[in-house]
Amino acid sequence: PLEPLDAIEKSRFKNLHILSASTAMATLDKQLGTAEGMGLVVSRALDELSDDFEYVIMDCPPMLGVLMVNALAACEHLVIPVQTEFLALKGLERMVRTLHMVQRSKRFDLAYTIVPTLFDKRTRASNDALMSLKKTYPDVLWQSVIPIDTQLREASLEGVPLPLSRPGARGALHYRELLDFLLSSGSDNVAAMNG
Repeated sequence: PLEPLDAIEKSRFKNLHILSASTAMATLDKQLGTAEGMGLVVSRALDELSDDFEYVIMDCPPMLGVLMVNALAACEHLVIPVQTEFLALKGLERMVRTLHMVQRSKRFDLAYTIVPTLFDKRTRASNDALMSLKKTYPDVLWQSVIPIDTQLREASLEGVPLPLSRPGARGALHYRELLDFLLSSGSDNVAAMNG
C-alpha cells in the first residue's frame, strides 16, 4: 500500500509540500462506508508524518462525509472562511449547526474560528454581513477580515503564493495576521472548511 509520505509532492517553494486531491476521493463515502476506524485514517497518517512536517493545513469541502469527519478528527483548530455576503451567512449557519452536532455525537470539543473573507468596506452588503457575524458569533469570530484584493486572484493564476509574489499586498498582510493568530493558538494541524 501507498505510504502517506510517498503521496506528498514537494512544491517549487521552500518548505511547502502538497498532497493533492483526486477524483477517487469522491467515492470514499461509498468505499469506506461504516468501516471500523474509517474516521481516523487522516489522524493516523498525520501521526506517521509528525516527524517530517511542522504544520499541516487541510482544505476541505463543506459537506459532512468521510473526508470531513477525518479532517475534524485530525485537526486541532478548524478555520471556517465565510464571504461577507448574505447567502454565505446562511451556509455558515448550517455549517456551524453540523459542527455542533458532530461535536456532541463524538463527544469532543474542537476549537474553531470564523474568518470573514472578501470583505469590501465600500459596500453596505459587506458591512452588514460583518456586523451580523459579530453579533451572532462573537466568541469564535476572528477580529479582523480578509479584504477583497484582486492581487490574490492574480497570484493564484500565476501559481505563486501572494506573500512571495507581492508581500506588501493587502491580502498578504491580512493573511499574515491570520497566520500569527493561528500560531498563537498553538495549532499544528488546521482544517479549513470552505463554504
